[in-house]
Amino acid sequence: MRFTILLAMGAALLAGCGGQEPASHEPAAVETAANDVAAETERLNQWFAARYEEELDFSPITRTFQGDKKDYDKIDDMSEEGQDAQLEWRRETVEDLKANFDRAKLTPEAQTSYDVWIDQYERAAAEAKFRRSDYVFTQMNGPQAFLAQFLIAFHKVDDASDMEAYIARIGGVSRALGQLLDTAQLNAEAGVRPPLFAYESVIEQARGLITGAPFEGEGDSPVWADAKAKIDAMVEAGTIDESKADDLKERAKTALLEDWAPAYQELIDWFEEDKANAATTATGVGSNPNGEAYYKMRLANSTTTDMRPEEVHQLGLSEVERIHAEMEAIKESVGFEGTLQEFFKFIREDEQFFYPNTDEGRQAYIDAATAHINFIKEKLPDYFGILPKADLVVKRVEPFREQPGAAQHYFPGTPDGSRPGVYYAHLIDMTAMPTPELEVIAYHEGIPGHHMQISIAQELTSVPKFRTQAGYTAYAEGWGLYAEKLAKEMGAYKDPYSDFGRLSSEIWRAIRLVVDTGLHAKGWTEEEAVQYMSENSSISEGQIRSEVRRYIVLPGQATAYKVGMLKILELRAKAKAELGDKFDIRGFHDTVLGGGALPLDILERRVDDWVADQKDA
Repeated sequence: MRFTILLAMGAALLAGCGGQEPASHEPAAVETAANDVAAETERLNQWFAARYEEELDFSPITRTFQGDKKDYDKIDDMSEEGQDAQLEWRRETVEDLKANFDRAKLTPEAQTSYDVWIDQYERAAAEAKFRRSDYVFTQMNGPQAFLAQFLIAFHKVDDASDMEAYIARIGGVSRALGQLLDTAQLNAEAGVRPPLFAYESVIEQARGLITGAPFEGEGDSPVWADAKAKIDAMVEAGTIDESKADDLKERAKTALLEDWAPAYQELIDWFEEDKANAATTATGVGSNPNGEAYYKMRLANSTTTDMRPEEVHQLGLSEVERIHAEMEAIKESVGFEGTLQEFFKFIREDEQFFYPNTDEGRQAYIDAATAHINFIKEKLPDYFGILPKADLVVKRVEPFREQPGAAQHYFPGTPDGSRPGVYYAHLIDMTAMPTPELEVIAYHEGIPGHHMQISIAQELTSVPKFRTQAGYTAYAEGWGLYAEKLAKEMGAYKDPYSDFGRLSSEIWRAIRLVVDTGLHAKGWTEEEAVQYMSENSSISEGQIRSEVRRYIVLPGQATAYKVGMLKILELRAKAKAELGDKFDIRGFHDTVLGGGALPLDILERRVDDWVADQKDA
């Protein structure tokens, strides 16, 4: 749906009109109306600031992500009662917003904030209605792995009190795991379970976190190793002495043995017991109780559109056909004789397209990705006016959550730029990491993709803080996919195989439209989805299997990429057509990124406003 912009100034002026000349011709009236708009907008922004602080009180984890050490010793309440309390609070804020603020007396940017606040509640409320339909623990960075990663990668320890908070959070993680397990058990009783492969992955990841000292097994367990390293670093820095270090280590060990291990063991025990009930032939959620309605909700929330499953499916089929034609042209340009499917096989299997499956090969992959990102960094001022403060680093995924062929991903830095963003690569199996795709993934996850978009959003001062942290998959992933194509305009992909990798990435996202809807709306099995991907892309077998399993446990999410990208390209083409010589690519990109993540209809309104302003300039 499109939102119509209410002309706040005009509305205010017309309200003062009588039988005399319209007040809009009176300078004093114009100034008064402008002051009214400014005052109402400032009052609303203060309201948003207070409400967002209240919202953060529900999530100490989010505070830590933002570099805020308030509630540093706490982990979110992940019980269903806690979720209900947060949703009820959100509902009450929406009622307050509507009752106490006049949207027509706000600036366009403030109207966007007003709309986004309501939109976020409405989407959360829609999700809450389907709580029994969710998969709580899966292989896709489920809480069993995420909570450990959070402690290791994001809980910064500068002094003894930070380490004491870390130890307290070990207990908090244990409590949260139990709360989430309660929900998973209720969903299983309602007939909703992820497939067997997800059970096996959850068990494996959980076991990896209670193997090694101070538990049984060789070496140190991941969290214990991290705790010791952080304590030792304080000793080395002179922040604490050896006596305090020994005390902190002993307390961390006790928390791991008495809280952490029992919680993870309980999780493992239940999954081991219940996996006999999990499906060995994996399909989508359409076969689950209330699955059809659940999928439509997930599709709507992921794409921020009202597209039906069949529309998404057909869009995917047409995009696959279009991209195949571009692939054929590259195949011919490199002199390959054979079918496109044979070229796919060549790309998947020829040794020239892989680094060695060794530590040296893994480091070479990281170095190459870093070099491509650095190349694009130099080009940014020609395409963007707003640039991020935070730096970007490329890292290998931690061993306890690394999976062969799993998707690369990005974790943001802090809003003040003190902690860099991280592009994580799964490098356990280098045969699943073909080099033609290396360059495009670096641009998607890093620069000019997610790192640009998320860092700029976090650093914005022109919008309320809640908008700097907003998350809309179609916008964020649409930008990431758009960034892959933009990088070509910026001079990337000089090697034709890397350009083929770019197309492989784009067709991968087009295939997702087909496969996601196939699985969840058409009853496809995992093997049918794997076969379709194999026949239509050069993606490696390991990647294909991992990707299909991702789509199965995250219904709808994978459709957002292509839908979002196509919308951004559509808005760019429309702006260029309307502005002609006045079109400025820097201005367009700053407009798209300068308001934080938005639903696609609100993004369209924002771009339309920018176009109108440029026409009047």
